[in-house]
Amino acid sequence: MKNIHEIEAKIEGKEWKEAVDKAFEEEVKNAKVDGFRKGKVPRAVYEKKYGKISLFYSAINGSIGTLYSKVLKDNKLEPIMDPKIDIVEVDDDKVVIKFTITTKPEIKIKKYKGLGVKKETVKVTKEEIDTEVDNLRNRYADLVIKDGKIENGDIAVIDFEGFIDDKAFEGGKGENYSLTIGSNTFIPGFEDALLGHKANEDVDVKVTFPKDYQAKELQGKKAVFKVKIHEVKTKKLPKLDEDFFLDLEMADVKDEKSLRKVCEDQIKARKEYDIENKYIDDLLDAVEKNTTVEIPNELTEEEIDRMVHEYAHNLEHQGITLEMFYQFTNSDEQALREQMRNDAEKRVKYRFMLEEIALLENVKVTDKEVDKEAEKLAKQYNVSKDEFLTHFGGVEALRYDLTIQKVVDIIKE
Repeated sequence: MKNIHEIEAKIEGKEWKEAVDKAFEEEVKNAKVDGFRKGKVPRAVYEKKYGKISLFYSAINGSIGTLYSKVLKDNKLEPIMDPKIDIVEVDDDKVVIKFTITTKPEIKIKKYKGLGVKKETVKVTKEEIDTEVDNLRNRYADLVIKDGKIENGDIAVIDFEGFIDDKAFEGGKGENYSLTIGSNTFIPGFEDALLGHKANEDVDVKVTFPKDYQAKELQGKKAVFKVKIHEVKTKKLPKLDEDFFLDLEMADVKDEKSLRKVCEDQIKARKEYDIENKYIDDLLDAVEKNTTVEIPNELTEEEIDRMVHEYAHNLEHQGITLEMFYQFTNSDEQALREQMRNDAEKRVKYRFMLEEIALLENVKVTDKEVDKEAEKLAKQYNVSKDEFLTHFGGVEALRYDLTIQKVVDIIKE
């Protein structure tokens, strides 16, 4: 690949000797040798115990940053990721280091304007408004004890214990569990088996565990759950009256007509947001089809690292660790990384693609624009501007974000 540069550089003579001497001065401060105080171990004694090579590696660590900067300057290179570093040779007289440096790959974009991508129009149906109103009523519904038979949507308070071949199995028992019938939270067939039964009844529920069930030892097994129904509750939906409108605490809602208007506006706003995002995705996909760029595998792996970190962070908010996720899904980190590979490659390609359009269009973001955006977002998140910028990654990170936004606007136009 043209953007992969392998360059050897060396430190030798007096400069290398001084680097090794300096390394010894630092290392000896914490060296522990019987019969000597810290910092007072003679060089020969130190080298005999720890080895001369340890000083060489310490000297390399102390010098490599300066050497790498010189390599970049001398070769006029702008890396896009950390270099791969190999020690080719090291002795008393010199060290030879090979840097494998990745720079921005060549990118060719045939077309990024007039792509013929159409944006969907927003339509809100009466049925969608009805559903939104029903959802609100369900949210404010009261639960009342029911004497009749269990129907879909009812809540059954149950004790249960599962058996396979007449033996109870781990994790198959629960008491006073509130199960919403029709929620599909239990094994397929379990909830349906309770339909038509009443409170104070005992029911034997026969089910078969799915072949892909999270617990391997239960996959495909037939089981019987002994269920005791304590009580049945049903939802009593509120009427569309003044009391309900007051409970909603919506400023513009005074009657059913105004409620339906608010619901319509909310549905419309959600759809507009989704349609706009889909429109941008479709545009970027169209540009990507007109773009040629060779992505270094190392960049894809870096992007996958970020995506795994993001995924783990999102799981933590749900009280789930990555280890638990792997157990539930019968997978591992390698499987997750492979699952993310295509999206990671697309992310990297999009990044290069948008940066190239920014250069072609000479897109600039002024300090004033950055400052204005920082103040707006800080106010939105109710933090100071400095706090926001620190969390976001600094002024240049925000400038880059605004640059990409401008490029997307150009593609949209």
